[in-house]
Amino acid sequence: MKRSALVVLILCVSFVSVAWGQQPARTCVNNWSEFHRTNMQRSNPCESGLGVNNVGNLSLKWFHYLGARVTSDPAVADGKVYLGSAGYVYALKASTGAKVWSYAAGDHYVTSSPAVANGAVYFGSEEGNVYALNATTGALLWSYNTGSYVYSSPAVANGVVYIGLYNGSVDALNATTGALLWSYRTSGYLDSSPAVANGVVYIDSADSNVYALDAKTGLKLWSYATGGGVSSSPAVANGVVYVFAGDWNLYALNAKTGAKLWSYAISKVSIASGSPVVANAVVYIDPGKRDVYAFGLKQDRK
Repeated sequence: MKRSALVVLILCVSFVSVAWGQQPARTCVNNWSEFHRTNMQRSNPCESGLGVNNVGNLSLKWFHYLGARVTSDPAVADGKVYLGSAGYVYALKASTGAKVWSYAAGDHYVTSSPAVANGAVYFGSEEGNVYALNATTGALLWSYNTGSYVYSSPAVANGVVYIGLYNGSVDALNATTGALLWSYRTSGYLDSSPAVANGVVYIDSADSNVYALDAKTGLKLWSYATGGGVSSSPAVANGVVYVFAGDWNLYALNAKTGAKLWSYAISKVSIASGSPVVANAVVYIDPGKRDVYAFGLKQDRK
């Protein structure tokens, strides 16, 4: 999963979205609770504050200098912005940028983007721990030592935290206690962040495979072999899994069976690292070079 060093900037209209996979249909909650949102679609179907008629009037709302490199993408939930840096996780007030709390997570970078669920903030660290903090106070609820670097960002669903490890394992932890529920080992390292949909955990591995695991047991349901190691994260939408692989192909796979439905060869880049985004019947991909691709249905092209 791609990361970038950022100074925290918030524009005049709040950055909000929906934890869609955990909400009833047509219910809007102003949270962006984890990397790629809960159903791995980086879009907000309920956004109504910004549009073509007013986006040109955006202005800086606040600026917060953390004093350390920002190393994770933010989560926005319940009026706070949560993000990781060199050794710390911060909670900032979304309306003003004021620091609410910070938590020292050792001397290592926190490149795992936080996930917020049920009053807790979950993230991993290069030192090998997965943490759960009280979202209001920043107090430690629990930590779990994985024995491996953690670059993957967690997905939280139905009381379980799912996260990928650099040693190739996918771990499922009890969200309340941090106890290990199950672990599945791939044969390649995992930079990818998992997607959880309809009782299935999807994750990409550097061993060139895309995996679908039973969310309750960790049993492999299927795997699909691409032509190169996969470090980007999958997107899942309407029964389709979208993956950008190290062979520079963008794949669409049947979420139930793993069968290939479609693929597109993108011109080669040094590292295929972009994660696909699905919104409004369009698939977007930034492959890690200097361009962005958008794929729509043929009859929709203009």
